[in-house]
Amino acid sequence: MGIIPSRDKITIGIMVQVVQKQDQRTGKLTDGKVKRILTSSNLHPHGIKVELDSGKIGRVQNII
Repeated sequence: MGIIPSRDKITIGIMVQVVQKQDQRTGKLTDGKVKRILTSSNLHPHGIKVELDSGKIGRVQNII
């Protein structure tokens, strides 16, 4: 896993890969389009929390 993107790199509508809460152990990634950014700080050690268009919530690991 590379460097986790900071909040200023994440904008509404971009495609990202997130890890959902239930997938943190396995590291399984879910692809989706950012609908809302939920983390207010610019950096978070586990990734910026976002809501995807699908309604799923997770922490951004990669920008696609």
